[in-house]
Amino acid sequence: MKKMIYLLGIMLLMAGAAKAQDAKTQSGPEIEFEKVVHDYGDVPFNGNGKCEFRFTNTGNEPLLIQKPKSSCGCTIPSWPQEPILPGESDIIKVTYRTNRPGIINKTVTVTSNAVNNPTVVLRIKGRVLDQTTEVLPEKTNGFGNGSPVNKN
Repeated sequence: MKKMIYLLGIMLLMAGAAKAQDAKTQSGPEIEFEKVVHDYGDVPFNGNGKCEFRFTNTGNEPLLIQKPKSSCGCTIPSWPQEPILPGESDIIKVTYRTNRPGIINKTVTVTSNAVNNPTVVLRIKGRVLDQTTEVLPEKTNGFGNGSPVNKN
């Protein structure tokens, strides 16, 4: 009876070790982003609101990205439509409309068939500066040297 219990215990330990090893050698696509937050800092009114999030498929099967969802209509993502093969990299482009001054704090949710991280939230932050009035250059004497026009 002791031998039977002993053998059963060894078999359970071996089964647990095999299952743990299977979990470590997961099969499927995996997604790894270089960054998940982009800080624009201070952006001029109607300035460049474009940024990119580079990612790599570190798994062993093709990675498929579904349509990313932005937190508002002012944030527009574009993504690769074709499968990303193992070891390959690509980018998700995000454009933020900078036609309203104020704080930027938006997200883009990326869903994929990745086994390690099927949902990734990308974040953009920063501040769009107030619209400034255009400063007109001084009138010159027409010789292109920047000398002011003499009104005397």
